[in-house]
Amino acid sequence: MADYKAPLRDIRFVLNEVFKVSRLWAAMPALAEVVDEETANAILEEAGKISAELIAPLSRSGDEQGCAWNNGEVSTPDGFAQAYRAFAEGGWGGVGGDPAYGGMGMPKVIGAQVEEMVNGANLSFGLYPMLTAGACLAIKAHASEELKSAFLPNLYAGIWAGSMCLTEPHAGTDLGIIRTKAEPQADGSYKVSGTKIFITGGEQDLTENIIHLVLAKLPDAPAGPKGISLFLVPKFMVNADGSLGSRNALSCGSIEHKMGIKASATCVMNFDGATGWIIDAPNRGLAAMFTMMNYERLGVGIQGLATGERSYQNAVEYARDRLQSRSPSGAQSKDTVADPIIVHPDVRRMLLTMKAANEGGRAFSTYVAMQLDTARFSEDTATRQRAEGLVALLTPVAKAFLTDMGLETTIHGQQIFGGHGYIREWGQEQLVRDVRITQIYEGTNGIQALDLVGRKVVGTGGELYKLFADEIRHFTATACADLAEFTRPLNSALDNLDELTAWLLDRSKNNPNEIGAASVEYLHAFGYTAYAYMWALMAKASVSREAQDDFYASKLGTARFYFARLLPRVQSLAASVRAGSDSLYLLDADQF
Repeated sequence: MADYKAPLRDIRFVLNEVFKVSRLWAAMPALAEVVDEETANAILEEAGKISAELIAPLSRSGDEQGCAWNNGEVSTPDGFAQAYRAFAEGGWGGVGGDPAYGGMGMPKVIGAQVEEMVNGANLSFGLYPMLTAGACLAIKAHASEELKSAFLPNLYAGIWAGSMCLTEPHAGTDLGIIRTKAEPQADGSYKVSGTKIFITGGEQDLTENIIHLVLAKLPDAPAGPKGISLFLVPKFMVNADGSLGSRNALSCGSIEHKMGIKASATCVMNFDGATGWIIDAPNRGLAAMFTMMNYERLGVGIQGLATGERSYQNAVEYARDRLQSRSPSGAQSKDTVADPIIVHPDVRRMLLTMKAANEGGRAFSTYVAMQLDTARFSEDTATRQRAEGLVALLTPVAKAFLTDMGLETTIHGQQIFGGHGYIREWGQEQLVRDVRITQIYEGTNGIQALDLVGRKVVGTGGELYKLFADEIRHFTATACADLAEFTRPLNSALDNLDELTAWLLDRSKNNPNEIGAASVEYLHAFGYTAYAYMWALMAKASVSREAQDDFYASKLGTARFYFARLLPRVQSLAASVRAGSDSLYLLDADQF
């Protein structure tokens, strides 16, 4: 496997030249106090260094060794604990954390780039701080001041880690049917009992304490999702002076043996009357959990992007070195017995598909992160509300489309390697196995598509969709003539998506099955159109510099490939959606 190189030049291009994020920060006093372009560049440089030099070398060995469970204790692979301590000592666990409790206070748009580099270096490693960051978000937004003061500083510092305990053996996405119970105690605490599965970092040897956020139901809770509460349950009790006390009544029953991310401990957690404290009010657990969900779902999308970037780096290096046959147009490397495979049209098609998907995904994830920052930090009510609407609309697209593209790019990379892509020595097959989970956890991509179509498009009568579509229309209407080669096909794709959206809104009135049948194809049509908007923005930042600089020429060449080869997929997806859902019900359930 090629050595991982943090794509810092591409990241800076998106931040500083495409979106000019320093202007956004300057317009928001809360951000202007903590970050500017110089500060951001310094953070990104250091994140790139620690990702490439400390974390990436553990990816292959971590996959080979995996985690081990022994009598309730979990050991991570060799080197992980030492690397995690160095990561924590650098303050990386608190990049987006509240400075009042020891965090850096960086905007999500910076945190998203750090996440990409860490996960591109080593997806298994990146999951541990990701879950901690999610727990911190929920605690910061919803817990009492007493709980925030007691737990956030050590979580941001990486001394403690967090986990999110949602899923149960019988209850995945349908959290309303969970069985975990919480009994109130006289001292204001609760006794939490139940079993949770698929808990990332539920037990590990990286930190001295683990703070579990557990969904459970109170004895008098209403049925369904309205009866869910959220509880903070530490592995070790915390004394009044901040020192650790006795072990809580919880244990790791086993770890899962997985297809990929083998160095990430995925645990079965048993809570046997464990002491915990409620976060927010009773029966408001889902509201508290969803505070972090938008961040986490974007984070999972970034995992897909990051793995795709790693696959691209591997494939480009291999394609430049591997000699096989001659170019269709004649020998390109006359001093060797054959040409490098990068000269062959099909290899170039796959490499360009990967490059277009990765760079479009980076711009799109950055755009969504900007909306999260605007929703959180803007002092203008209308601006904040518009950003909140865009976050709601685009989060399922970011999670699902980025991870679907992540699998596609890792498979393209594997195909470029040929037989070497199928064997372990080259490391490419690990990326295919690792990225596959990103389409499944934090809500499967089918669930994300249902959320987009059912709640965000049909559920709002198309109003949230109109926010994004109107922004694209404004861009194409005001773009300079030099961008016509991009704005014309972008307008055409948006026309197609507009018609498809109107069709869904109309059909949903009489046939709810239409929503389920159309949802994934609609999300993909949306995703390809959104990426086209991102590529048009990147072309705008590059068009005047193409002749002087290969970097910008590469951007425009990739943009032209995207519009020529990938954007037309919107039309075929739209045709598939309009074919209807009736054919899905030609068989009764017992005929399958």
